[in-house]
Amino acid sequence: MPDPTLILVIVLAVVLVLALAATLKIIRQQQVALVERLGKFRKALEPGPHLVIPFFDQIRYTLDMREQVVPFPPQGVITEDNLMVSIDSVIYFQVVDPVRAAYEAQNYRAAIEQLTMTTLRNIIGGMDLEAALTSREEINQRLRAVLDEATGKWGIKVNRVELRAIEPPPTIRDAMEKGARAERDKRAQILLAEGQRQSQILSAGGDREAAILRAQGEREAQVLRAQAERQAQMLRAEGEAQAIGTVFGAIHAAEPDQALLAYQYMQMMPKLAQGDANKVWIVPSELNDALKGLGQVTDMPQVRDYISQAAKKFVAPEKVDVHAEIAEQARRDRERSNQTVEKAIADAQSLEKSNGRRGAGALPPAIGQNRQEPAQVEAPAPEQLRQQGVEFQPPGLGQPPAKP
Repeated sequence: MPDPTLILVIVLAVVLVLALAATLKIIRQQQVALVERLGKFRKALEPGPHLVIPFFDQIRYTLDMREQVVPFPPQGVITEDNLMVSIDSVIYFQVVDPVRAAYEAQNYRAAIEQLTMTTLRNIIGGMDLEAALTSREEINQRLRAVLDEATGKWGIKVNRVELRAIEPPPTIRDAMEKGARAERDKRAQILLAEGQRQSQILSAGGDREAAILRAQGEREAQVLRAQAERQAQMLRAEGEAQAIGTVFGAIHAAEPDQALLAYQYMQMMPKLAQGDANKVWIVPSELNDALKGLGQVTDMPQVRDYISQAAKKFVAPEKVDVHAEIAEQARRDRERSNQTVEKAIADAQSLEKSNGRRGAGALPPAIGQNRQEPAQVEAPAPEQLRQQGVEFQPPGLGQPPAKP
């Protein structure tokens, strides 16, 4: 049979443990417990251990002091233009006075939800659909001001209100998508037309510049061909003049007689017969008499003296140095080409600097504006070259032409 004393000790120990458990209360961090004594508010317990009177003091409410996020289900709201939209909202609030939050409102979360619904209907009802979709920040600010004012007496502070989604009816969404698609198509067509316009402008400008360059190149080619033909004619004329002078001097220096003249005449006769139109060739009977008379005339001393004096008075024409002229013209062409290249490089650098100052979004200048025409190349006249000190003296006959 168990000892009554042991049973009594065990019962006292259990009662002591239960009394200690009912007396000691531990409150967690960021929580506040409200204690009631015999149904009346006694005090608020901060985080940590606390002792209360068992069976008299009772913890009625335990409130979380952290910021709380409460999402509300979507609700239908009618806009000013009589369209039904569904609005999904979320509220961030925090309990700042636990006593008022527990005793001023029976269920502050339900009260905040109902207040949010009525306030949203009031705000959205004064806006059309376009304004409601584009004025979320304004709606958030107005809703927060109303909720903060209403929940202040409940010991709750509303920190932020957000509209997560505003969903218009399916038909309205379809119409909005069609409108947005049409607007995008319009912008695409405008950009395409602008691109085609710029392309045509650039193509026209390129064709214009190409035509100008072709015309300028043809002009320079014609000038150069004319200069080459002129120099060739001058060389041929100079050669013919020297050949004629040499032949004239050689003939008179040899003192030809009648036999030589007759021999030369006989050598020219086959050449006279080589023509295609010469079908019949008649030798006159007076040819011998003419040759005899010509020989007698050449034997006269007066004729010989006259021919000698004429040969001494013969002066060769002034020699023209065509190769020097060609070299001078080549040098001038090289200088003009170098100047053109330097000018093109300077224009490109200035254009690049101006484009950098305008920025990437600016349009290029119109074709044909602020553009200089290509330099006109003019061939120097012989008189101008003589005035500049260039002498025209072709090389002598039988000598190789000097290289420029």
